Amino acid sequence: MCMKNVEKILEIEALTENITKHFAENNLLRIKILYFISQYQNLSVGMIIDKLGIKKSNFALMTRELEKEGLIYSKQGEIDKRCRMLFLTEKGKEELGKYIKNLENFFHEDEKEVSSALNQLIIYLNRKI
Repeated sequence: MCMKNVEKILEIEALTENITKHFAENNLLRIKILYFISQYQNLSVGMIIDKLGIKKSNFALMTRELEKEGLIYSKQGEIDKRCRMLFLTEKGKEELGKYIKNLENFFHEDEKEVSSALNQLIIYLNRKI
């Protein structure tokens, strides 16, 4: 990868984290976990941890807290009983929805060019990870 591309990736990561932190009243990791659980309900806990790129212990602590607060619940995997699957409760969906709405209000523009660029970046990065 060209050094300019590395610099661009680092800048994108820093800018997006700063924007998303601004609206994460409690904790950005909390919001990321709620989001990934909502998007990847058919993935095991291990696969979600890999997608997030965090330590298993950090994930375990945060999900325990989210379960106590009634934002998520877990079930044993149907095919592989050793796997644990996570799901959002209605309360969890509301918290995530509020966060997303705040971000949407912040960006308030629905430009096709921006949407297309972000979709391409997501596709590219998902192929690499």
